[in-house]
Amino acid sequence: MARPIATTLPLPFAIEPPVTATFEHSRPAACPACVALPDAAAIAPAPKDARLMLSLPTIHCGACISAVESGLNAHPGVREARVNLTLKRAMIDAAPDVTAEELIHVLESAGFEAHELDASQLAATEADRTARDLLMRLAVAGFAAMNVMLLSVAVWSGADGVTRDLMHWISAAIVLPAIVFTGKPFYTNAWTALRAGRLNMDVPITLAILLAVGTSLYETMHSGHHAYFDAAITLTFFLLAGRYLDYRTRAAARSAAQELTAMEVPRALKIVEGEPVQTNVSDLAAGDLVLVKPGARLPVDGIVTKGHSELDRSLMTGESLPAFVQPGTLVSAGEINLTGPLTVEVLAAGQDTALHRIADLVAVAESGRNNYTSLADQAAKLYAPGVHILSALAAIGWWLYTQDLRISLNIAAAVLIITCPCALGLAVPAVTTAASGRLFRKGMLIKDATAMERLAEVDTVVFDKTGTLTLGSPEPLGLDTLTGDEAQVALALADASSHPLAEAIADALTDQDVIPAELDEVEERPGYGISAIWKGQRVRLGRAAWVGTVAPDTTATFLQIGKGTPRAIRFSDHLRPGAAEAVAGLKARGLRVLLLSGDTKAAVAEFAARIGIDTAEAEVLPDQKAERVLDLARQGARVLMVGDGLNDTAALTAAHVSISPASALDAARVASDMVLLGKDLSPIADVFSTAQQARARIRENFTLATAYNVIAVPFAIAGLATPLVAALAMSFSSITVSLNAMRIR
Repeated sequence: MARPIATTLPLPFAIEPPVTATFEHSRPAACPACVALPDAAAIAPAPKDARLMLSLPTIHCGACISAVESGLNAHPGVREARVNLTLKRAMIDAAPDVTAEELIHVLESAGFEAHELDASQLAATEADRTARDLLMRLAVAGFAAMNVMLLSVAVWSGADGVTRDLMHWISAAIVLPAIVFTGKPFYTNAWTALRAGRLNMDVPITLAILLAVGTSLYETMHSGHHAYFDAAITLTFFLLAGRYLDYRTRAAARSAAQELTAMEVPRALKIVEGEPVQTNVSDLAAGDLVLVKPGARLPVDGIVTKGHSELDRSLMTGESLPAFVQPGTLVSAGEINLTGPLTVEVLAAGQDTALHRIADLVAVAESGRNNYTSLADQAAKLYAPGVHILSALAAIGWWLYTQDLRISLNIAAAVLIITCPCALGLAVPAVTTAASGRLFRKGMLIKDATAMERLAEVDTVVFDKTGTLTLGSPEPLGLDTLTGDEAQVALALADASSHPLAEAIADALTDQDVIPAELDEVEERPGYGISAIWKGQRVRLGRAAWVGTVAPDTTATFLQIGKGTPRAIRFSDHLRPGAAEAVAGLKARGLRVLLLSGDTKAAVAEFAARIGIDTAEAEVLPDQKAERVLDLARQGARVLMVGDGLNDTAALTAAHVSISPASALDAARVASDMVLLGKDLSPIADVFSTAQQARARIRENFTLATAYNVIAVPFAIAGLATPLVAALAMSFSSITVSLNAMRIR
């Protein structure tokens, strides 16, 4: 029997404290294809006059795009709606009277989670343009290199005189415009570094390219025997290949701080003379009253002055069971009102809210992570000055020996080409790309170029609980002990709500082919539960105090029929597949494993014992999580943070390296270095062996590149490195490094 779709507002089914297990409500995927993360990202241009922007964290494929766009475009007042799958956003051009809340309701009815974004806080992404630009330059360099190599064959085969000069001039005609266009990324970076008074890898690259082309052009003009046009363009091709591979590993990374800021609700319903008026949040001041409707996200920090309801605080605190609120309760921006309408007195708005302070924490943590020096950067600090000194000494030595500036410059160019960091430029991205492919097949997506290097250094793993080690969904226990009438009444009451506990009951009873009872006078009581009339008697499903009983120490809701004794329906948390195996595997590798959760002490202690984690901390706030991670770092630990919520975002960014599941909040996925594509956590333990292998391959590649230079440089200094030798040696080193990187697959 199919379960009917509930059309009423969410109703509260929370329990009395204390609570020992927590759950986070997760929406179903909109289409079966979305369960596994997809193929390539789809790029859609925004409508020219896009007025509204929605975040769609659960979309994953082309079917999602079609469903979202058709649903939005069918809504009255929507002129155009386009979805960008890469950014997981919808841009909508709509009439002024169309609100974001209406469109969010449309999408939620279709099974998609949606949040309004403040478009003014989001800068246009240049990621796709940069990737296309690099790929275009790579293609031009490869095309030019192939043609110049064909022309060079004639010279290498012994062509002389006019024929040789013609080949050189044609090569120059091909290479000069190609080298100007394709080498721009290196020239720009080299000039930026020199202006700042420092050296980087692009400085010797640029110098080698310019000197090779300059000396080749001079040799061609004077009918010289050798020209380096082929070596220069081939060098550029290999370096662009490395740069493109490196860029692709980082293409998914965006600013988590920016994403968090954009999630702040841009507008609120301010109560003016007793009537709600839509107002920009930036215009609110302390003391103003705002109305928060059921299903809406709180726009401010404040105190409830009117109304009873429940709040979903899971993204802020990690407590996934809805929290009961009433007049006098403090609330925070970013929390979701689940049931009844609330009137909130503003205490803090805009940049003063707790949500904005989390964004500030993330921004600070991002700055700290950017200080990490990769193996390639460490090599560049030694390599760049060494190459320049060696080339200069070779030029000076040959000039003193021959008093011929032409010969000395040719030798200097040969040394620069031979030693140019082509192999070093491929050493890291080739390994990272190979390792990323291997991990992707195991269900792990690598977003950051240095993530593999940092993961290999980890000695401590910190887990969040709700939504990370668990699926964040409750599982009702003991439903088979209900009588037939009790089961039918429970299903009918639960079907009238979209509360997480009610939905769990309805799903379980529907799977057991229970037929719902016929109820009359179904009504809600915000913050307490739902009641109805069945066969002339009052039936209730909700909080313990509401039905006149005492709450147990475990998560439960209560069913009461007439004057009968309330029946407790208890719940357990769904452990994420592979969670226990992941923890055991990490401990077997000698890693220290900790649990940091915003949940209650009893719930965290019970769960830690269940999954085998020895050290656990409960009731940890978002800033405390980040501070705890930083404390571990100050003690010398290298921390891997695994989390999924808004309350984990600052800690994810502060950690040495971080992982979030694909079901995580969009901001958490953005803050992470890696994303776990499936529900199974077991790949986390396997990632460490891949990371250690990747680090070993990177070091091997550096060793191979160094050995190549040790062998080839003496030939260049001795004047034996002809353009053919330089091109072959450079190509050989690059191919060797790439093949060594492929071993990790």
